[in-house]
Amino acid sequence: MRVRRCSILAIEPRERVEFDFDSLLAGGNGLRAERQWFALAPHLERECGLSAAEVPLLGDVSSHEWTEFEVLAARYDGALLDALLAKGLLISDAAQPDEAYARDEAMRASHWYPHAAVAHAFGRWHGVTAGEEARNIGIKSVADMVDRLGPPPTHFHGRCAPADRIPLSPPQPTALDDLLRRRATCRNFDLARQVPFALFSQVMKRTFGAQAVQYVTDASAVVKRTSPSAGGLHPTEAYLLIQRVETVAPGLYHYHVGDHALEPLQTLAADAALSLAGRFVAEQSWFAHVHVMLLLTPRFARSLWKYRNHAKINRAMTLDVGHLSQTLQITATEFGLGAFVTAAINEVDIEQALGLEPMQESPLAACGFGWRAADCARMEFDPQHAVWPANPAN
Repeated sequence: MRVRRCSILAIEPRERVEFDFDSLLAGGNGLRAERQWFALAPHLERECGLSAAEVPLLGDVSSHEWTEFEVLAARYDGALLDALLAKGLLISDAAQPDEAYARDEAMRASHWYPHAAVAHAFGRWHGVTAGEEARNIGIKSVADMVDRLGPPPTHFHGRCAPADRIPLSPPQPTALDDLLRRRATCRNFDLARQVPFALFSQVMKRTFGAQAVQYVTDASAVVKRTSPSAGGLHPTEAYLLIQRVETVAPGLYHYHVGDHALEPLQTLAADAALSLAGRFVAEQSWFAHVHVMLLLTPRFARSLWKYRNHAKINRAMTLDVGHLSQTLQITATEFGLGAFVTAAINEVDIEQALGLEPMQESPLAACGFGWRAADCARMEFDPQHAVWPANPAN
């Protein structure tokens, strides 16, 4: 049997500090520090504790060349090797490969930049209830945050003396300026109203649909969308959790960009759809009631095909999602709808619901649109009063 290290691995030292009464009695500071090692391997999707003896062993094994197990066993305790094989940090070419082997092979074929792969794999949430936690500790406004956290960094950033600034001429207002003034994150959705199917379709086509397709080869095409994308690759898919659209049953769907069509994945009862929406957005209840929730999930292989092992690809895919969310918000605003975007999402819960392999396709943000409620029960940031009348409640 031959062995090699997994393809991508980060090792993190951590220190846990605990109260130590004996140290205090001996004249010390009363604290005891315990150092621990953890392995972060994206193909495993979980961190693994390491012993101090396992760390140098992992550093001594190549991630590319196979080494006979007996050669390593002559230098290291066989029990350590077996433990690292069981953890999936060492990979064997045994006659019947295990799941760790298959997942590591998939990582090798993916062309991820190692730091980006680790950040993605271990930055995902599962079962987080950020919305409930904020409510439970009494944070309901920016003022509450300032009381708890202190003032934020200055809102306007200057790099020279005011007298040295060059004033710019005032802009000439256009219809776009009015549209941008009316763009405000919606936290109040009308639970009794449906989005018409034709309007829903128009929003989807303008934001996510293919505007033009040009074939480069029989099997490869360049797609034109209304938003820019690094390399013109447009890796981001749109999955939908629909709650209130005319003639469309509540449930999970995938939007087919080329055909401008919905692909049904799972029909849900209304209460189940609302519960799932809350879980997706970490129990931010003000977003969970949205008529149409969109989960923006890049297909990583689409971008990594061109930008292989590239240090900037994660940023490029994040920008891709940001461009689409802004196009959605401007489109929704023009049609009199409210919209939102949030990165506070439970990626793991979304992946499980949609059947996604996280290192191949995973959500970076959730956004949505629907009719605004008649009353502003939850505060929306609208200082120009372009959406809500000027009154103390808003």
